[in-house]
Amino acid sequence: MQSDLNFLRQDMEINIILQLLAILTFCFFVWQLVKQPLERPSLRSVAILVLGDIGRSPRMMYHAESFAENNFETYLIGNDGSKPVPSLLSIPHVHFLYLPNAPSTSGLPFILSAPRKIVHQVFSILNALLFRIPRPPEFIVVQNPPSIPTLALVWLVGELRGSKVIIDWHNLGYSILALKLGDTHPFVKLAKWFEAYFGRCAYAHLFVTNAMRDFLVREWHLQGHKVVLHDRPPAYFHRTSPSEMHELFLHLQPSFSAPSLQNFLPAANPPFSTPFTQTSSPHHSKHTPPSTLELEGEYDFSPMPHQRLDRPALLISSTSWTPDEDFSILLEALKLYEQKARDASTTGGGLPKVLMVVTGKGPERDKYMSEVAVLQKEWQWVRCVSMWLEPEDYPLLLGSADLGISLHSSSSALDLPMKVVDMFGCGLPVCALDFACLHELVQDGVNGLVFHNAQELATQLASLLASFPTSPTLASLRQSLEASGKGAGNWEWGSWSENWNRVMRPLVLRDVPLENT
Repeated sequence: MQSDLNFLRQDMEINIILQLLAILTFCFFVWQLVKQPLERPSLRSVAILVLGDIGRSPRMMYHAESFAENNFETYLIGNDGSKPVPSLLSIPHVHFLYLPNAPSTSGLPFILSAPRKIVHQVFSILNALLFRIPRPPEFIVVQNPPSIPTLALVWLVGELRGSKVIIDWHNLGYSILALKLGDTHPFVKLAKWFEAYFGRCAYAHLFVTNAMRDFLVREWHLQGHKVVLHDRPPAYFHRTSPSEMHELFLHLQPSFSAPSLQNFLPAANPPFSTPFTQTSSPHHSKHTPPSTLELEGEYDFSPMPHQRLDRPALLISSTSWTPDEDFSILLEALKLYEQKARDASTTGGGLPKVLMVVTGKGPERDKYMSEVAVLQKEWQWVRCVSMWLEPEDYPLLLGSADLGISLHSSSSALDLPMKVVDMFGCGLPVCALDFACLHELVQDGVNGLVFHNAQELATQLASLLASFPTSPTLASLRQSLEASGKGAGNWEWGSWSENWNRVMRPLVLRDVPLENT
């Protein structure tokens, strides 16, 4: 019975897509009948379309910032929700055009509520692109995925207003759908056709990897300029200084006060100390002689904050809590590390305590964190907490951590994890789950380590943290990251701005020579 219901639901989804195509065709022919002569696009203007929360689309926000810095009137279109990056809010050339929330469909059957939602979405996007922007933009940059309905809509608007469409290929939408329905499902085949048909022709195609460019050019015969724009962090991503760490951990103190962390983290005494940093002793003054502990060196009298020697190793992983990032691998690795740490404590070896911080929001978060809550009742050496950070805090936490972990496996095996890019920008080495094109970003033993399963990850954690906080291997990986930022090393790096100006400026500014692409 349940399988029949699932099949019926999937058939409904196919009908919705067919209705969507009918709507777009209707809109196109109606416009052809009533349109006035085309107004020439306004030079140095761009509309950037995100079908989703703008604040959770860092690459598109970075695009907006780069366009605006090159004096483009920039319209960022998408849904309200998370706070955008602070630097974007202070640029006068950037205009946020938030899409209205879909009307409530509670009480309506799925066959009625889903088409209503899609129709609302279609006309909201068309209204923003056709009417809310004063003049036709010179360029429309669209994020893919999602492919439906955005690729068709920007194609339509580009035809009507004379705007040049730039598709930023982050991943393939049909491959994400295939995770749920399987490669052979009719809806996946329809979604693949839709994505290929409406994504084939554009003024320019941007790709996050060489592998994605090669695949799409070969399989879909893309028309237009084709360039690889690797993800890179903005310039303000950097290794966090001890003073910044201290301020950050004072700010995040409530997050480290959960019951599961009581008696696990070193005692903190704000504002003099946090579980990870400390300043001078709060007990010492010119009127109070130093205690025996102070004379023995337990307290550091330096006025500047510094990292505590008794701190736990701080590990961080950013995840969308979706099926293409298998959190069970990390959970199993933490179980194995717990056992390794127990064994080491009895043999005189010694591994540090580990605090695993997982950032992000997503559908599988509650399921896995409930499992974590049960497990860590018995754990002595490991704790795992989930956090949602403000944009200004996220890079500071990355730059304060000792090791990053990436579980990204890629539904298409053609994209790269943005989280690793952010970590590298903050001088944070990673352990990353291997997949086809990971080598374009992570070089095993140079800027991180590559693992294939939970056992390998647990072994890497134990090896990297064996002499914590002074780990020669971690230090070597971090030095490689620092060297690459100075133009040294044998792998490409640089800030987002440097990369964008090298790749994108020739595509959008007529006074910059355009290479053959």
